[in-house]
Amino acid sequence: MASARPESPLGTYLRDRRSRLDPAALGLPSARRRTPGLRREEIAQRAHISPTWYTWLEQGRGGAPSADVLDRIARALMLTEVEREHLFLIGLGRPPEVRYRPGDGPTPRLQRLLDTLEASPALVKTATWDVVAWNRAAAAILTDYSALPPDRRNILRLIFGDPRVRAAQHDWDAVARFVVASFRADVARAGAASEAAALVEELCQSSPEFAALWQDNAVSSYGEGLKRLRHPVLGSISFEYSSFVVDGRPDLTLVVYTPATQDEADAIRRMLAES
Repeated sequence: MASARPESPLGTYLRDRRSRLDPAALGLPSARRRTPGLRREEIAQRAHISPTWYTWLEQGRGGAPSADVLDRIARALMLTEVEREHLFLIGLGRPPEVRYRPGDGPTPRLQRLLDTLEASPALVKTATWDVVAWNRAAAAILTDYSALPPDRRNILRLIFGDPRVRAAQHDWDAVARFVVASFRADVARAGAASEAAALVEELCQSSPEFAALWQDNAVSSYGEGLKRLRHPVLGSISFEYSSFVVDGRPDLTLVVYTPATQDEADAIRRMLAES
């Protein structure tokens, strides 16, 4: 007697997602169904692929599907971005190509996290480096983003267009070079080139320094490191910074600046308490 075909992770996942769809919600008849969810041929029709080919995928036959087929199946199954990524990982062994989808901004829970970091300036930026959330320490040490119109809360616009921000950098040339290289990498990683195009064109027109750095085509990871600032009240102050992609929101990055010494942390707390 022939041994049973081993379970295919892709097939198992497709069957499970298919069984969770509501036919009535999709305008399909729900009567006379032996199992929950949609039928295989209905998924195939929604994905514009052969019913036979889709059946083979659920049965672990036919080899690896193409990225285009998986993308159509993901839409047919109404998968979330996380579910779509999982489908590609088990179907092709790699994540799908990135597609930038800006969300609605940070959640109240993320803002509460920022607010707990009393002595550490922290902010959330988009893939195009717009600052969309910050804490009180960031407003006091970095920039009071609440005093700026939303379209001016952009790190590159501030670095290359705000004399106060420029003067606060210990080595503006090195900071500018690093910022442009990191921005280029972030935009490419997020698939946000078209969203960043207008900003790049604006900065190339307004800042010869940005234009020259952009032409260098350098890339860098923001990651973590040391940042030194000149503050009008605290004087020279140093931070260790770390950046984190927000889980489930690849369009957002959390950046935390931790005071390099306890004395500097205490000085920030005193300044905030007096303000």
